Amino acid sequence: MDQTKLGIGTRLQHTHYGPGVIVGVKFATYLISFIHHGVKEIDKTDTDLEEILPENVTLEVETTSEVEKSLLKILRMWGGISETVPLGDRWKGGTMLLQPADASLKAKEVPIEVFFHKIVMARDRLRVLEQQINSHKGLGDEEKVNMQQYITRIYGSFTTFNVLFRDKEDWFTGEKSGD
Repeated sequence: MDQTKLGIGTRLQHTHYGPGVIVGVKFATYLISFIHHGVKEIDKTDTDLEEILPENVTLEVETTSEVEKSLLKILRMWGGISETVPLGDRWKGGTMLLQPADASLKAKEVPIEVFFHKIVMARDRLRVLEQQINSHKGLGDEEKVNMQQYITRIYGSFTTFNVLFRDKEDWFTGEKSGD
């Protein structure tokens, strides 16, 4: 097994730490979340690592992958881990055209992938801001809630861009009516 090319979500067994999942990849190391030992940084060439390959793939294994997706989502939100968010297939290779009302002015074309990347980066930065507010020791609970409401409203303003995302779980969500 070439264990230097494993990706996030790969399940591993370590001789000393037991079972774990790769939650981050660096140049020479993996960040692995072990069940009983937390997150450890392990060298990619560590001979104590072994990839766990699923056997007899069944519905239960597919259900487990949903649990892993949820775990990765939580780790990304609270651990600064980011992932590639897929653009909706119908937009790939497309162009966004900004046409001024004045016909004498030139339109601006932006590759949709560039625009999408900026939207995803804004979302990721909002998540980091949210984490910083929630963990800030100098803010009281009321102040945190008040700031959190602004972030929620920003998410709500960004819902227009949900059409660009391939997967609904990556969408922006704001305040729900009646909440």
